[in-house]
Amino acid sequence: MLVTTSYEPSAEQLEQAHSLAGKLGGRLVPRRQMTLAHLRQRFGREDGEEGILVITKERLEYHHGGRQPLFFHPSTASIRIKRLNLGERDPLLELCGIKPGDRVLDCTAGLGSDAIVFSHAVGPLGAVTALESALIPGFLLSRGVSSYQSDVPGLNEAMRRIDVRTLDHLEFLRSQPDNSYDIVFFDPMFRKPITESASIRAIRGLADERALSPESVAEARRVARRAVVLKEHRDSQEFERLGFLVERRPSTKIAYGVIRCS
Repeated sequence: MLVTTSYEPSAEQLEQAHSLAGKLGGRLVPRRQMTLAHLRQRFGREDGEEGILVITKERLEYHHGGRQPLFFHPSTASIRIKRLNLGERDPLLELCGIKPGDRVLDCTAGLGSDAIVFSHAVGPLGAVTALESALIPGFLLSRGVSSYQSDVPGLNEAMRRIDVRTLDHLEFLRSQPDNSYDIVFFDPMFRKPITESASIRAIRGLADERALSPESVAEARRVARRAVVLKEHRDSQEFERLGFLVERRPSTKIAYGVIRCS
């Protein structure tokens, strides 16, 4: 991975680039007036597929594989929290029976949209742990929830409360006591992609694309007090394979499967 800045970087950007190159094991390269393509050609691998982390004034961007750059943004969490603030319903929260004070484990957090909504719903007396096994998405999520500024009431507070950990969910589940979370949530990379989703296109090739394992589901059932929930394409065979009952199959292409634990 190459690490660089935008054109004409500030001293703060240069310092941050140097720090992140060391932290992430990347190679710090000067931007000067070179395009990202020129940086890859001059400093990157021979196959030209080197990922580049760019520190701009506004955000951190990861450019890879000819896709749109990957960066943190609350995305649909902003819209959902605005609706919740207006007293509207959220199908996922209703399905999970989320209450203030609940503990939620998001095993496949990605860039954290669902984790943010969970955190808003459980409030300051609850807790949300967000796991992301892939280095770059996990890093962007951790940085994003700790620093992103939003004018949506309650969103900043919800983001700051999330405990982000960059590790494999099965490893974490094995280490947890029985009944230690109210809800365990899985949103793995869909077996049948929703190709029109720009955010999914950006993260593909970086996130863990392995199918969810029966062992992970078994561990989740042990750890969850109330339910294990799986988010997948509505036509996915994963629900049946892993033993989830599809309690709600909406008109959208996304459906939720549930295993009730009590």
